[in-house]
Amino acid sequence: MATWDDVQRLALALPEAEEGTLYGRTAYKVRGKAFVWESPHEFGACVVRVDPPERRLLLEASPDTYYVTNHYLGYPMMLVNLDAIRTGELRERIEDAWLQVAPPELHEQVPAD
Repeated sequence: MATWDDVQRLALALPEAEEGTLYGRTAYKVRGKAFVWESPHEFGACVVRVDPPERRLLLEASPDTYYVTNHYLGYPMMLVNLDAIRTGELRERIEDAWLQVAPPELHEQVPAD
């Protein structure tokens, strides 16, 4: 089980990540682009950016952890149930989300496992 403290710690560990707000909720951004934020609609969930083909696979493989509401159907995003995800897997999702919006020149700065 992950917590919002985990989300904050993992997000801010990424190059040029900063805390801000989006839709009145806590969000983590890189150069002004949000990559993970607290869902304004789903209690206990965060929203992450995701590659659409990967989203499909994750939704099928782990529906208790990942889901999409109608609000996000047409967007490259998904919800993550923090009560159902381990910290290591959350780190992967947050790093992948960061890679979706971070400029390519920052990609090589992601800390290695």
